[in-house]
Amino acid sequence: MPEQWLLLAHVIGATVLFGTGAGIGFFMVMAHRTRDPSLIAHVAGTVVIADTLFTATAVILQPVTGYLLARSIGWDLAEGWITLSLLLYVVTGLFWLPVVWIQIRLRDLARAAATSESALPPSYYSLHRIWFACGFPAFFAVIGIFWLMLMKPSIALF
Repeated sequence: MPEQWLLLAHVIGATVLFGTGAGIGFFMVMAHRTRDPSLIAHVAGTVVIADTLFTATAVILQPVTGYLLARSIGWDLAEGWITLSLLLYVVTGLFWLPVVWIQIRLRDLARAAATSESALPPSYYSLHRIWFACGFPAFFAVIGIFWLMLMKPSIALF
């Protein structure tokens, strides 16, 4: 695959990861602010689908396109900026995986509250705080990856 197509695929994947994450965060927070179990259940259900379709696909394709692109260009994967990018990618994943589970739980708790026409349970609010807190390190790790990919600074790690 020509280098330009790999670069395009890699940039699109990064955009999907960042854009879907930001969109999911925004819509989940806005739904949460209503405290309406039916609305939260609907939005969280959509978010779980979006994470499955878009984020999970991009999470798988990013390392593949990144590896192929680095190989095509002749970059050593042990270069500091690449190694640090991969480390930040893992950090992002370590925060994203629990968030996926939490989103499913938030959806289920909101659905149960909507069905029973009751208020959201305390466990919903506890999980939402954890979900919210996990978003910040993941968000800033992705910003760091973007910076590293664009600037390609000379970083001696070894």
